[in-house]
Amino acid sequence: MKKVVVGTALVCAAAVCTAAALVVRHRMKNCGKWSKAMGILKEFEEKCRTSTEKMKQLAEAMAVEMHAGLASEGGSKLKMLISYVDNLPTGDEKGLFYALDLGGTNFRVLRVQLGGKDDRVARQEFVEVSIPPHVMTGTSEELFGFIAEALAKFVEEEGDGYHPVSGRQRELGFTFSFPVRQTSIASGTLIKWTKGFNIEDTVGQDVVGELTKAMEKIGLDMRVAALVNDTIGTLAGGRYHNDNVIAAVILGTGTNAAYVERAHAIPKWQGLLPQSGEMVINMEWGNFRSSHLPFTEYDQALDSESLNPGEQIFEKMISGMYLGEIVRRVLCRMAEEAALFGDVVPPKLKKPFILRTPDMSAMHHDTSPDLKVVGTKLNNILEVSNSPLPLRKIVFELCDIVATRGARLSAAGIYGIIKKLGRDTPKDGDNQKSVIAVDGGLFEHYTKFRNSLESSLKELLGEQVADNFVIEHSNDGSGIGAALLAASHSQYLGVEES
Repeated sequence: MKKVVVGTALVCAAAVCTAAALVVRHRMKNCGKWSKAMGILKEFEEKCRTSTEKMKQLAEAMAVEMHAGLASEGGSKLKMLISYVDNLPTGDEKGLFYALDLGGTNFRVLRVQLGGKDDRVARQEFVEVSIPPHVMTGTSEELFGFIAEALAKFVEEEGDGYHPVSGRQRELGFTFSFPVRQTSIASGTLIKWTKGFNIEDTVGQDVVGELTKAMEKIGLDMRVAALVNDTIGTLAGGRYHNDNVIAAVILGTGTNAAYVERAHAIPKWQGLLPQSGEMVINMEWGNFRSSHLPFTEYDQALDSESLNPGEQIFEKMISGMYLGEIVRRVLCRMAEEAALFGDVVPPKLKKPFILRTPDMSAMHHDTSPDLKVVGTKLNNILEVSNSPLPLRKIVFELCDIVATRGARLSAAGIYGIIKKLGRDTPKDGDNQKSVIAVDGGLFEHYTKFRNSLESSLKELLGEQVADNFVIEHSNDGSGIGAALLAASHSQYLGVEES
């Protein structure tokens, strides 16, 4: 009997030892896993670091590229396109103006009744129209005919409160968010289609001419007064409400900037200088690149696998289309090399662009003690259930690193514009405010990104100068802004209303 008891005791003791060893081994394995993942995280954080000094170097590089782009065509990675917008809205504009905003599978048509300094935007209405897929890949005549018909229908619905001046042609601001080579304030040839459009016979044509032909064909008496992109529209909308606006930045799915330049500071400008002495420049700053950019192997891989390798490097580091994807790529490496999600890499994690920036923003703004939102997002998007808190903390930290880098790089870009305009140093008795108008979902909805951008710009400007600068949200530049530019470039400027 005793032998049996002793034997059983030995077996039990051995079993306990084995179980304890397994627990220790499991803990060591887990500890090794977290340690490896944290190593990858820390390395990435170090490579993404944007010190004040680095941001100042980037701003200097941005200013140098701006000078080069203004000097000659193709002289810089920044296109520094002359917009032909030399009159920005003042607030005095009066009358009825239309806007057409074409930038994707839908387009919007707006009408705006302007009431001068007192009433400003007295009234506005808009309608959104979906473009049928076959029209997006058909002929130029079909596309612009479809748009003209929608415009004509909208004009027919003009109601009380909208008053075209008797005997005058209606005027339209046309926001066309595709690559265009602008030739005047109201003309520009299409370079190429993007965003799912593929209409070969429009390429190389003047898009205003194509729209005008379509309107004439159906008897719609309307003149395109201004052809603009959404960044210029944002600048116009910002200036309309605040005449201290000097630049506009889009921080959304993509990114771009435009600013008001002194006309005599544009060596590549040929012809008479505009009476206003100013010219709005569309920078196309998404294409900026510099050796000072904190460009990591994840950015390199994202760029090389993109549809436009080597282009839009700045955009790929700061805009809403790409931030979530950078987070995914770092997580993927942690999954492969540190078994962060267990022995098997979650199949969904391998899918490019599955992690969108709005999801990243939701995780980054999670304030719950157990990071519940992070856990829910990992489950819903990557099908990772029961994620432990240390894993959630790593994901949260990763979102913070990527968003902070993007925001600080955006601030460096804005500081570059300020440097180019010579407003980066304090001047005795100069208390005039300078306003940067910003639009786009990234800026509007990603609070931590916006806060980081604002604090980084203050850091760059220094206390003395920072008080003279304001970042303002300027909404709907691509709509209202286009109507305002039609007003400020109206053929009836200076003609009294009858």
